[in-house]
Amino acid sequence: MAADPITVTISATVIGIGAGGWNALSPEARTAAQSAEVLLASPRQLALLPSDETVGGVRVAWPSPLSEALPRLLAEYRGLRICVLASGDPTFHGIGTTLVRLLGADAVHVIPHPSSVSLACARLGWAQDQVQVVSLVTNPVERLHPHLQPARRVLILSRGAQTPAEVAQLLTARGYAASTFTVLEQLGGPTERVRTSQASTWSHDVDPLNVIAVQCPPDAPVLSTVPGLPDDAYENDGQLTKREVRAVSLSRLAPVPGHVLWDVGGGAGSIAIEWSRHHPTCRAIAVERDPDRAKRLERNVTALGAAVNVVVGPAPAALDGLETPDAIFIGGGATAPGMFDACWNALRPGGRLVANGVTLETEALIAQWYKTFGGDLVRLDVQRASAIGTMTGWRPAMPVTIWSVTR
Repeated sequence: MAADPITVTISATVIGIGAGGWNALSPEARTAAQSAEVLLASPRQLALLPSDETVGGVRVAWPSPLSEALPRLLAEYRGLRICVLASGDPTFHGIGTTLVRLLGADAVHVIPHPSSVSLACARLGWAQDQVQVVSLVTNPVERLHPHLQPARRVLILSRGAQTPAEVAQLLTARGYAASTFTVLEQLGGPTERVRTSQASTWSHDVDPLNVIAVQCPPDAPVLSTVPGLPDDAYENDGQLTKREVRAVSLSRLAPVPGHVLWDVGGGAGSIAIEWSRHHPTCRAIAVERDPDRAKRLERNVTALGAAVNVVVGPAPAALDGLETPDAIFIGGGATAPGMFDACWNALRPGGRLVANGVTLETEALIAQWYKTFGGDLVRLDVQRASAIGTMTGWRPAMPVTIWSVTR
């Protein structure tokens, strides 16, 4: 969740700096650094500054973890001219946005530098507006999965020297071994290097400061981000919202970038996973009471690269203290005492709630809720073709009642 702006009056100038160091900075950026009384940056960035008195402010290296120490550091140096060094463009996956969140936009002056993405696209001749950017600086490599699609171009911000090998291994395992795989190191600096191979044959040591460019092959396997993945994409024990029902349920939940979903009675996690795969900023919390199912759910989250937090415990008790949801799916445990009230009271105004039922008991509850709160009530019957001797006929699945309502 976004932090509240800190209460003391503090301002800061944020300078983007690349591998080209001091000599590549604009006159405005140099003047800001030279006039600063305090310079905050990583040790690598501080090392890019001149060692003489040209830049004479107190130099402070970021502590770890930075997120916890940053408000304290800013408060400690309030009243002084603070200059923060950031990699490339500070508001593109950088500390610039963090400072704006803490101090407010009026208190932060940003002097951008070309980002590693803009430099990489310039070297490759790629159009930036047609490239998917994925940051693995703080995310697991599996977050790449939703972005790997046939003929797609992906730029990956690395965590360090080990990231290219991890990405190449994931691509190969996913069936994208033939991807054109380019690693761009020290972009904009005197030791810049660009090397290309296929993902399956990548085997180089690289500089920690690198960006990875992937050109996916046109005939690569398809695993769409549109709701309704094949059922066999999930490891499950039968507790799985089936493909057609899942697609309809998610259409009612209406994923929106930046929104949070509760998947109550997570089972295999298919609703939460496909919600989060809709957009990189969609997040979900899956609540599952059975520890074995929860572990299976976590494996599905990893395999499909979803941003899902798994909470183990029985609902509604396990819902206490969770981040406020924009949408809630009740796929299991609807008959638990207090379940609906807990979900309804937690939902943001304008939030969507969807409940599915296959048993008479759950259907009876859903009918009561529908009578009281309105919304939309649908009964979905799905039949699949199946062999009957030497012929083919239809075999019906259990009908599912789907209730959706907006608070």
